[in-house]
Amino acid sequence: MKKTFVLSIIASACLTLSNSALSDETPFAIAIHGGAGTIEKAKFTPAQEKAYRAKLTEAVEAGYTVLEQGGESLDAITTAIQVLEQSPFFNAGRGAVYTYDGSHELDASIMDGRNREAGAVAGVKHIESPIQLARLVMDNSVHVMLSGQGAEEFAKEQGVTLIENNIFDTEHRYEALLKAKQKLDKAKATSTNYQAAHQALPTNYKMGTVGAVALDKNGNLAAGTSTGGMTAKRFGRIGDAPVIGAGTFADNDSCAVSATGHGEYFIRYNVASDVCARVKYQNKTIAQAGNEVINQVLAPIGGTGGVIIVDAKGNISLPFNTSGMYRASKSNTQATYVGIFKDE
Repeated sequence: MKKTFVLSIIASACLTLSNSALSDETPFAIAIHGGAGTIEKAKFTPAQEKAYRAKLTEAVEAGYTVLEQGGESLDAITTAIQVLEQSPFFNAGRGAVYTYDGSHELDASIMDGRNREAGAVAGVKHIESPIQLARLVMDNSVHVMLSGQGAEEFAKEQGVTLIENNIFDTEHRYEALLKAKQKLDKAKATSTNYQAAHQALPTNYKMGTVGAVALDKNGNLAAGTSTGGMTAKRFGRIGDAPVIGAGTFADNDSCAVSATGHGEYFIRYNVASDVCARVKYQNKTIAQAGNEVINQVLAPIGGTGGVIIVDAKGNISLPFNTSGMYRASKSNTQATYVGIFKDE
C-alpha cells in the first residue's frame, strides 16, 4: 500500500514537471500570407482550393521547420516567402502580375526586429527571388532600399544570377492585364484623367502580396514581404511592400507585421508600424491593434487588405477586411492553421 502510494506521488510529480516544462518552453511561431482580396469559395473548384491550401501549408511548414531546429526568424521567413515566390498562385515572383506595358516589376522588403536593420528592393525585373535580394541589401549594403537597375547591379555584385523577365509570365495574369486595360480604356473614354480611370478598376487589380512574420527561440522577431505589385501599374509605381513601416515592420519590443492590400492606403497610414506602435506604446494586444488599424482606420476610408502579426510571446493574429486572405500559421503551442475565406 505504501509502495503504491509512493509510486503515485512520484508519477504525479513527474507529470507536473513535464507540464511545467511544456508551459515554460521558449515560444516560437510563424505566420504567412499570400494576399487578400475578393477571394470567395464559389470561385474555386475543389481541386483549386486543395492546391492553394497545400502550397500555403508547404510554405508555413518550411518556415516552421527552420524555427523548430533553432534557426533564426530571418531565415524562417525568407524560406517561407521563397516557397510562395516560386508558386504561380500568388502575386510575387513566378505569379507576379503584369505592368501596363506587359512586363513585370517586383518589390520586396525584410526587417530584423532585434536591431531594426532592414533591406528593400523596388521595381526589379530580372530577380528570381526579390526577398533574397532584400536580405542581401540588409546584410551587405549600407543602404536600406535599392531600386530598378541599381538594385540589379548590386545583385550581380552579390553573385545573384539575373533572369529573363518573361520567366514570370503566366496565362491567368496576362488575361487579368487584358481585362484591366479594357476597363481602363472604357473609363478613359469618359475621363481625361489617368487617376480617375485607374480608380475605376476593381479592388482586386490593386492588391496581391506574399509575406511572413516569425519569432525564433532566441526571442527575435522578423518580417518580410514580396510582391508583383498592381495589375496594369504604370510610371514605375511602387506600393507598400518594399516600404519599411508601411508593408513591413519588426521590433522585438512589440511585434512583427507583414501587410497585403491596396498599397497606397497602407503607405499613407503607415500600417505596419502603426500596429506595432499601438502594441508598444498603448499596451494593446496584437489582436486589438490589428483590428483597430485594419477595421477602424483603413476600412472607413476605403483601405482594403489585411496584416499578419506575431508578437514577442509567440501570439499570432491575422486580421483582414476583405472577403478572404490566403494565410497560414503555426507555433510551438498551436497546430498548423490554414485559411482562405473569411469565416474559417
